[in-house]
Amino acid sequence: MKKIMMILVTLLAGLTTYAQELNADSLTAVMRYGFLSYDSVMVAMPEYAEMTTSMAELRKQYEAEQKRVEDDFNKKYEEFLDGQATYPKTILQKRQSELQEILDKNIAFKKESQLLLDNAEKKLTTEIINMIDQAVSSVAQENKLAFVLNMDKGAVTYVNPAQGIDITEAVKKTVTNKQETINVKQ
Repeated sequence: MKKIMMILVTLLAGLTTYAQELNADSLTAVMRYGFLSYDSVMVAMPEYAEMTTSMAELRKQYEAEQKRVEDDFNKKYEEFLDGQATYPKTILQKRQSELQEILDKNIAFKKESQLLLDNAEKKLTTEIINMIDQAVSSVAQENKLAFVLNMDKGAVTYVNPAQGIDITEAVKKTVTNKQETINVKQ
């Protein structure tokens, strides 16, 4: 009876050790991770180039309009200064209020145009980031990664390349392939 009990204890100890080793190995296999540079992927995308070009054009249009309005204000202000001594008091007050109104409108336009530019850039950037997120998800699933780290802006201090996978190039290819697929359908 003692021999049977010893054999059972030995078998149980062996199975416990095997189960712990198996569990540690499977945990290591499950915990693979990836890392990439979102900025690097974004800059490589044709959509990013289109966005920067369209934003530059839009910004240029707003700046041209601001310059035109500013020049118009300066011209009217100079006319006001030139005739200030000869205007009757009521005309002087009317012109001052006109100039103040123009100045207020210019300031409001400048603020509104900056807000519109910021919103347009945010919207376009969000669309690009969503495309990258989809590509990251696809590459992560293909490589059975538990998670993916963005290495930009010092978000992660250190990554051991032996433990993780740099998926930057794979994501770039995925985004480019999706773009080519979209272009073919259009």
